[in-house]
Amino acid sequence: MSSPPARETPSPGKPVRESISEYAELALPTDANGLGHVLGGKVMHLVDLAGAMAAMRHARKPSVTAAVDSLRFLHPVRIGDLITLRSSVNRVFRTSMEVGVSVETEDLMTGGKLHTCSAYLTFVALDENGKPAPIPPAIPETENQKRRYREAGERREYRLAHRHGAKG
Repeated sequence: MSSPPARETPSPGKPVRESISEYAELALPTDANGLGHVLGGKVMHLVDLAGAMAAMRHARKPSVTAAVDSLRFLHPVRIGDLITLRSSVNRVFRTSMEVGVSVETEDLMTGGKLHTCSAYLTFVALDENGKPAPIPPAIPETENQKRRYREAGERREYRLAHRHGAKG
């Protein structure tokens, strides 16, 4: 008689601080539109990269973008600005996780900094067969992390209600 297949033991979780990632890039002329500002699509690409870094750092598995919540640009990114993206996992929902990404620009000549945009992305971790894989829970430690954890749950409820409502 064969024994039942081994079940993956759930992880007790990982602190949010272990997923915190930072990525910086200089805005170059090849990234510009006709007005001398960085293309929005370039910034979105950087947001996706920064989000993926935090997701994979937390899950320690390949992670793919499943959704991006709204992304509203507050200020243009000028050529010559330093673009800094900070990301971390806000909350885990079994095989998916919400990652928050904040984008800041810095004028390297004056030191002036502007919050350019923020976004919430949903990533799914994948196993060796490319199927969704369980992820250790994210453990918030600071008050800010606890707030983002709660708000991630609210955003997920909204997304799920919207998705089910859209299906009819």
